[in-house]
Amino acid sequence: MSKWKGISEDDFKAGMRELAAAVNIITTIHDGKKEGLTATAACSVSAEPPQLLICVNTQAAGHDLIKTAKKFALNVLRRDQENIATCFAGMDGTDRAERFALGTWSEIITGAPCLDGALVNFDCKVIQHIPAGTHSIFIGGIIGSRTEPKDVPPLIYSKGNFTGVINHGNA
Repeated sequence: MSKWKGISEDDFKAGMRELAAAVNIITTIHDGKKEGLTATAACSVSAEPPQLLICVNTQAAGHDLIKTAKKFALNVLRRDQENIATCFAGMDGTDRAERFALGTWSEIITGAPCLDGALVNFDCKVIQHIPAGTHSIFIGGIIGSRTEPKDVPPLIYSKGNFTGVINHGNA
């Protein structure tokens, strides 16, 4: 019987690459400064009241702005929006100040930028901030959402690559 000894950071990251997840853009705005980042760490918390959580690295440019603004939008990407995901992840060399030039952005309630054409936008007020290792967990009370019915699969990140769900019809 082996004894639990924990794992290295590299082993942890390698293991987490096996966990396929929806790709999202988390955005916020404070005093006219917009910020956004690509993230997969998001999930529902509660339906009543409606809440979700996001996990953001404390070193990410958007972290402190979300903490200060106390609001964010979670924009769930479609499979054909990989270019926006790579842009907001800093993978394509786009300057931070130019990221919002890609796509069309609007607001729901808080003023946080919401990507038009995303599968869904959740507009949230931060109701709890929990430090957790290298990240912060922000629990957002959902105060508005927008869903546009589409027969388009979500953008997924798995094994270090963007991918999508294969639609096999109604099977």
